[in-house]
Amino acid sequence: MNKTDKYTESLAAFRHLLEVMDELREKCPWDRAQTFETLRNLTVEETFELADAIMDKDYPDMCKELGDLQLHIVFYAKVASEMGLFNITDVLNKLCDKLIRRHPHIYGEVKADSAEQVHDNWEKIKLQTEGNRSVLGGIPSGMPAITKAYRIQDKCAGVGFDWDNRDQVWDKVQEELEELQVEVLNDNQAAMEDEFGDVLFALVNYARFLNIHPEDALEKANRKFMRRFQLLEQMVKEDGRRLTEMSLPEMDEYWEKAKRL
Repeated sequence: MNKTDKYTESLAAFRHLLEVMDELREKCPWDRAQTFETLRNLTVEETFELADAIMDKDYPDMCKELGDLQLHIVFYAKVASEMGLFNITDVLNKLCDKLIRRHPHIYGEVKADSAEQVHDNWEKIKLQTEGNRSVLGGIPSGMPAITKAYRIQDKCAGVGFDWDNRDQVWDKVQEELEELQVEVLNDNQAAMEDEFGDVLFALVNYARFLNIHPEDALEKANRKFMRRFQLLEQMVKEDGRRLTEMSLPEMDEYWEKAKRL
């Protein structure tokens, strides 16, 4: 199949989606009742479901979840068009304009030979030409804190405000841990919370220098712990015992077995 045929098929599928959306909005009581506000939490849920499919490497489910998100995009644009705000054509044209503007190494004269250079150019373009008054503009207030810390550091790095190497960042982690321990010894709850936050922020920075996304790493750790603990529960049940009646050393024996499976 050549490129023209591929695009023709994709455009036909997208047109079909728009036609279905129009019909649902006209004829379905539930679809007709939806607003930006009622769709918002559903969109967040769909995004998490896509994230789960990616983490699980469940590609058929990923395909389905991408479709669900595409539906939401078309849905928002349909509601907006009815309100005279914008339509799906505006959404797509603005996206294409932005992508072209942010890739001057493809559509202009700028040189970028690495992903890092592209990233740095991206942040500078956003600051200079897109009305962002701050390097940190555009970070959603409701973003999970670990991911938000990563994005804050990443954006600052994009304009050169960064550590030189990962050893410096590890020293900072150690420094923050020592400061936390001081406040733990002082039993100062407010200061402990403050220093604990600094430790997490420094660890996120270290993860960035290791090319690890901390949100993904923590989610994998969560899943690993849950899998092992559920194996522990299963083994305990198979032995006719109850967790609530076992000592911690006894549970540790099962935990070590679960880790080996």
